[in-house]
Amino acid sequence: MHPKTRERLIMTLVGWIAAGLIFFPIFWMVLTSFKPEVEAIATPPKLFFTPTLENYITVRERADYVHFALNSVIISVGATFLATVIAVPAAYAMAFFPGRKTKDLLLWMLSTKMMPAVGVLIPIYLLFRDIGAIDTRWGLIVVYTLMNLPIVVWMLYTFFKEVPKDILEAGRMDGAKPKQEVWMLLMPLSLPGIASTALLSIILCWNEAFWSLNLTTSAAAPLTTFIASFSAPEGLFWAKLSAASTIAIAPILVFGWMSQRQLVRGLTFGAVK
Repeated sequence: MHPKTRERLIMTLVGWIAAGLIFFPIFWMVLTSFKPEVEAIATPPKLFFTPTLENYITVRERADYVHFALNSVIISVGATFLATVIAVPAAYAMAFFPGRKTKDLLLWMLSTKMMPAVGVLIPIYLLFRDIGAIDTRWGLIVVYTLMNLPIVVWMLYTFFKEVPKDILEAGRMDGAKPKQEVWMLLMPLSLPGIASTALLSIILCWNEAFWSLNLTTSAAAPLTTFIASFSAPEGLFWAKLSAASTIAIAPILVFGWMSQRQLVRGLTFGAVK
């Protein structure tokens, strides 16, 4: 076998093993959701069993899935839209009109993502309580926007830096104002990057659990709260919890699968120039 062919086969095998390890928890969760409760906690774990839909029927009867899913969609899309509206002009200013402290500012913004969320839980909870934002969709939209804003600004800044400045300068010579420059030149050229940033933001919002568990109860609770509601003082019912988790992540998995081409294209935007 040619050395290059053998190397390609080894790298392919390593890739499949890594993909299998990453996907295995999801596979096992889906498998457990079709097991009876007794077999879900059996030791050693059973790979072969008689599948049942009893867990899904129980989950549907215990909670209003549509209500939680609708909250997740509204909060994720709302927070992504608001973060993008704020981040586009900020990234534009830092990419094309950088100051001496621009890099420091970007690093400081990114460093806020390393701060434990629990460190600001009490002040934010008290603030939300006083302004009536507890268990409201708009309250979570504001929190999720602030949570993802550093990542959104960073990604858009990287994409905007890849846009040739000559094109924007040509637009200015033709009389384009900054607003027209951003809207008519920059955004069409950076559309793959903006789309991938928005997709990533939606995924991060959909999967966020800490703030939704602490700032909502029922009215604005998203699907992460829906999953947590299936843990009881008597213990965890693994099969029902797996069924609830499966139908909670199903929409975002389908969404990610359908948009994978745009997501990869946007994340690699500029990498092959």
